Amino acid sequence: MALFVMGDLHLSLSSDKSMDIFGGWENYVERIKENWKREVSPEDTVVVPGDISWAMSLKEAVADFRYIHELPGRKIILKGNHDYWWTTAAKMNNFLAENGFDSIFILHNNHYAYENYGICGTRGWINDDSEPADAKVLAREAQRLETSIASAENAGLEPLVFLHYPPLYGNEYNPDLLEVMYRHNIKCCWYGHIHGRKGHQNAVNGERDGIVFQLVSADYVQFCPVKIM
Repeated sequence: MALFVMGDLHLSLSSDKSMDIFGGWENYVERIKENWKREVSPEDTVVVPGDISWAMSLKEAVADFRYIHELPGRKIILKGNHDYWWTTAAKMNNFLAENGFDSIFILHNNHYAYENYGICGTRGWINDDSEPADAKVLAREAQRLETSIASAENAGLEPLVFLHYPPLYGNEYNPDLLEVMYRHNIKCCWYGHIHGRKGHQNAVNGERDGIVFQLVSADYVQFCPVKIM
């Protein structure tokens, strides 16, 4: 039972927003499937930290979710900035149940157990609290991360944190989310969102202040799930 992670699938099987037009993303849907099937077994778990589908609604996202469901393993997904189909947890869980997508689980104000660890996380937000609206979103995301981590700790599990937005990027940092992670003595954090050569160069990969950060957007990891445990 291994644990994998890969973010930013950017699926668009029912729309015309394929990422194939961008350099390095050629045939990415086929590459993801091929690599996933080679690396992941049915008993494994894969965390997908956001930007899962370009669909604008759950109805439009059916084909993308079917693609994910048919891949091996348990899939735990959280919201990205382009996941416009994302709605309430109750509506999403009903959608998954109605379509028989029983290998996909929503990470939102909760956690999932993996051996002695708790899979925790939230979307996060941009590393800028200069606007009142951004500060409000940051505070809400920090509270969601707090709730997720606390639920794992209350179950006696060591939290592992997954975010969509990077809590650190170049010389910028997100104090709201970092404060939560420092206070809970988080050791590892995986995140996505960052694309392209310049973005990858500015991404933080490695230990900072006791936390190991790792970028796992699909193009950065060559469209192959990364085994982390």
